[in-house]
Order: sequence, then structure tokens, then C-alpha cells
Amino acid sequence: MKQPKILFFDIETAPILGYMWSIWDQTISLNQIKQDWFVISWAAKWADSNEVMYMDQRNARNVENDKKLLQGIWKLLDEADIVVTQNGQAFDQKKLYARFAINGLKPPSGFKHYDTKKIASKHFAFTSNKLEYLSDKLNKKYKKIKNSGFTLWTRCLAGDQDAWKEMEKYNKYDVLALEELYTTLRAWEPKVNYSVYSDDTDQVCVCGSDSLKKKGYAYTAIAKYQRYVCNDCGKNYQGRSNLLTTEKNKSLLK
Repeated sequence: MKQPKILFFDIETAPILGYMWSIWDQTISLNQIKQDWFVISWAAKWADSNEVMYMDQRNARNVENDKKLLQGIWKLLDEADIVVTQNGQAFDQKKLYARFAINGLKPPSGFKHYDTKKIASKHFAFTSNKLEYLSDKLNKKYKKIKNSGFTLWTRCLAGDQDAWKEMEKYNKYDVLALEELYTTLRAWEPKVNYSVYSDDTDQVCVCGSDSLKKKGYAYTAIAKYQRYVCNDCGKNYQGRSNLLTTEKNKSLLK
């Protein structure tokens, strides 16, 4: 059974460095910026693989030159049918696209983008929709890990190899926690439908699973449909075929 290529990914960026007159609320003009932001690392994982891919700037001659790093994640995005992120529609994708444009990279091929933060916000009233909270409450295996805070970024940019190792673990765990979280939330999001990628004529769940259990029928004024529940994701939905039409055709053939 054909499955879509689903990519989970997360990026980390360097802060903007600048000059300011106070530590309180500031409006910083462009001529106060000393160093603009750039991508320092990314982690990504295909849904059908155990490998968490990773690239960072620890060995770059010029840490601000992130083009090689961008080419790596661009290739993965270009291959993906679906990408999944946490707050990636507002941050990760737009940040990458900004750096792609600056570095002369063309847009990757089109893909569907599902964001766990938006799914959580739409369907639930959690105390927080941050990955730290959601993974702590919903995940069994992978939780978002804590790091040493802003000093981790400054240590990485200063060339601290231990800091880069910590960044790698932090970035990778974000992706692992994201995948587990998405597996839990996807049954609640009706727009997620992997079954359209299947070449199989048998009934397939929207999550792509073929482990289904019949659960009564759904009726309209002129139609009757088989109802199913997925044994993997728990989603309830109805089949595609109108059983009344099918039963009527069978009776006409007798």
C-alpha cells in the first residue's frame, strides 16, 4: 500500500545581535543590528524511518553562512508530500523560506503542512499549546527536554563543542516528541487524510492504517454507509460506498 512521504522537522536559529540603550521595551532600528539571525541547526525524521537526521553549523568556517545547511533541509522538503511541525506554519517554514530566498534557493515542491500547535488550539483547551506542555501530558515515550536556556545558543556560537552536542540532542528530541504528539492528535483533525495517497481499493483509515473495525452504520436521507473505527489512531469515520446502492444493484443481478 502506497504511503505519503511524511516529514517531521524542527529548526533552531541564532538570535539577532544589536545595540540598545536600555534593557526595557525597545524599538530597534535596522542600523542598530550588528548581526542578523540565521539557521544554526535542523533535525528531521521520515515517518517510516527510525533515523533522526541532523545538521548544524558547528564545523562551518563561517557560522553565519548557513547555505549548505539550508540545502540539506530544502532537499527533504522537496521530497515530502506532508510536513509536520510544532508552530512551524508561523515560525519554522517562514524562517526557512526567508533564508532560502536570501541564499538564492527556489521554493521546494508543494506539500501539505500540519501544525500540532494549530491542531491543539483548534480542538482543545489545554493549559498551554507549547510542545513542552503537550508532550508532557500526552506523550508516553518522548518528552521535550529542557536545555540550559539562552546560554546554550551563545555557547554554540562561541564554538563550544559540548554545547553543540547538547543542541543536537535538544533538536532531535523536539522531532521525536513532535512525531509522538502528532500520532495522538491526528485523529482529531478531519483535514488529515492519508488514505487519498493509497492505491489500494480496500478501505483505509485517514491515518493510513488498514487495521479497522466495523462500528455500525451512518445514514442520510438517501444513503447508508458502513462506519469504522481505526484500531491504531482511534478515529471514527464512514466508508465511501453507499450500501443501499450496492444492495440494490445486487438484487437487480439476481
